[in-house]
Amino acid sequence: MRTETDSLGELLIPDEAFYGIYSLRCLNNFPKSGERINPFLIKAFLQVKLAAAETNYKCGVLFKDKYDAIEEAIQELIMESDEFIKGNFDTIYEKIIVDPYQGGAGTYLNMNINEVIANTALKISGKECGDYSSINPLDDVNLSQSTNDTFQTALRIASILLLRELAESFYELQNAFGRKAEEFRSVLKLGRTQFQDAVPITLGHEFGAYSEAAGRDRWRLQNAEERLCRLNLGGTAVGNSISAPKDYVLNVNNILKKIVKLPVSKGDDLIDITQNLDVFTDVHGIVKTGATSIIKICNDLRFLSSGPSGGIGEINLPARQSGSSMMPGKVNPVILENAIQIAELIKGNDVIISNLVSSGHLELNAFAPMIAHTFLKSLIMLRDSNRNLVKNCIEGITANVEHCKLNLLNSSAIAASLISSFGYETVQELVRYSHDHKIPFVKALMKSKLIDEKELFNIISRDMGVDIG
Repeated sequence: MRTETDSLGELLIPDEAFYGIYSLRCLNNFPKSGERINPFLIKAFLQVKLAAAETNYKCGVLFKDKYDAIEEAIQELIMESDEFIKGNFDTIYEKIIVDPYQGGAGTYLNMNINEVIANTALKISGKECGDYSSINPLDDVNLSQSTNDTFQTALRIASILLLRELAESFYELQNAFGRKAEEFRSVLKLGRTQFQDAVPITLGHEFGAYSEAAGRDRWRLQNAEERLCRLNLGGTAVGNSISAPKDYVLNVNNILKKIVKLPVSKGDDLIDITQNLDVFTDVHGIVKTGATSIIKICNDLRFLSSGPSGGIGEINLPARQSGSSMMPGKVNPVILENAIQIAELIKGNDVIISNLVSSGHLELNAFAPMIAHTFLKSLIMLRDSNRNLVKNCIEGITANVEHCKLNLLNSSAIAASLISSFGYETVQELVRYSHDHKIPFVKALMKSKLIDEKELFNIISRDMGVDIG
């Protein structure tokens, strides 16, 4: 064991541990949630540190031997975080040990990153972990920086990348619904408003509307990216750049931009960006809007597939799991249920984020760790849920064509299509007759001899502007 010291005293650290005393205090001080720091945030934080090290070196405040070791260490750690993101080994979490839910405005994640970089660089230099007289987590790795500019900058970078992936998942949904809209374009069915029979529609129309809704959410998310591109890196503690060289402040964001390959830039007012996190309320509100679209669509699909024999039964969902321990053969819409629950969680996250953003005081928001973790978790969960919806539900939906037609013919909803041909009063009398005699409207219509079934479907087809055969 090695001994490390901070202002509070000493702690024993395992000799080969890449974390240090700040990380261990954080681990001991806060309840363990069982969750981990988001890997996209870890990678983005490492990229911020890489930009800072390069800028410090070019400004002449970090010497070459230290810079070379730090740069190599960061590249190695970025590779480890990438491997975890790809679903491979998780060695990065043997080093980044702090809990996502922590006090201190993100200081302990920043220090965990600093300690791991310093100790990795020491190992590369042939020295022992903890030999901070050679490479120091604060004096060297954290040079010209504060938690308050590096944490926020890393969060914005991670958010942009995940926002793009979420937008892509809505594009996949849009296309999946669009393909079904084309497949079902001639499937005539009953349209409903307020759960009551309304007018004829096609199943293609309904799925086309779902495609449009997903496309709108995609567009909103793509346009939200710009809100996150202004950074406060170089602002240090409160945004006024105390302890950072002027050349560092002028150049660090441009160097970071080349590293992350994103359209980021130094913000106009670093003090504002440091203390006001309203951008995350703004963007998460757009994410929440996407979640509400998902809930509406999934509930529609549950309703349309209900039964199947004793309900609406107009579409068939792919069977994914046996649905009951008691009722043989029952299959539930589990993919849709899962998607709804995830979307509801995101709505809850929106309340958490807005409450914590509004709780910032003066020059800093102390609650950035939970804002960050909750925000990024929403992006990942909704992204994965959308992709699961496409793969395990939407692509496998089929139309129960005959049942769609039967539901329509048993309803008076087709009456609306006849008004232009026979007048409102005549059609209303037929509707009343079908209700009084408890027979389907179509039977009352055929009995009236105003029209035959072929002419009826020609009128409906013309009315809706589609060929329904």
